[in-house]
Amino acid sequence: MTQDQAVAQTQIQLFSLQDQPFRDFQAKLIPTLPRDQIIGIRAPVLRKFAKEYGKSEIAPLFLQALPHRYFEENCLHMLVIGQMKEYEECLAALEEFLPYLDNWATCDLPAPSCLSRHKEELLPHICNWLLSEKPFVARYGVGLLMRLYLGQDFQPQLLQRVSVIRSREYYLNMMIAWYFATALAKQWDAALPYITGRTLDPWTHNKTIQKALESYRLTQEQKDLLRSLKIKHN
Repeated sequence: MTQDQAVAQTQIQLFSLQDQPFRDFQAKLIPTLPRDQIIGIRAPVLRKFAKEYGKSEIAPLFLQALPHRYFEENCLHMLVIGQMKEYEECLAALEEFLPYLDNWATCDLPAPSCLSRHKEELLPHICNWLLSEKPFVARYGVGLLMRLYLGQDFQPQLLQRVSVIRSREYYLNMMIAWYFATALAKQWDAALPYITGRTLDPWTHNKTIQKALESYRLTQEQKDLLRSLKIKHN
């Protein structure tokens, strides 16, 4: 079977799972994508399909056929990567695929579980992704720092690496705000100086505070302090 045949067969299978009304709803949630690039498959249905698809003979050919046309193909690609158990194979697949990320929903799919067992080796790659000019590659990197490195593997200098990112891209700045809001909840003493010092750009600074105020892990005293640190726009 050729790559083209693998892609064609995969697309036929995906369209068989289409939910047309859901497609219209989903298109509104992912405005960065043209509507005709969204098939419309509900997440539980796609995850169930991906679980079996990842074991199929055509999956490796499909993964090589980049770029993909449809949003669900990209999600399927990421879900198949997520099933990989060998770290080196998974990392290589990510390095190949990340430049093609074009939306927040694919970007934010669950991280492959094998990455959590190789945090030391993974970190230099994440730091490289943070420097990418492609906003969704950088978003993916920030997202991994938020998921994997704000607990027992926390390193204060990682906050600084994220704080220096400057972008006009909404979805990247939103992830930075999400990261710092989570850092405030998990690593208050280390993260707070980035807010008191107004290290972030004003929009991301205020969005961080907004998201932190929604957290149940912060005390009322902490939330009152954060409210007082909002930047007022002229």
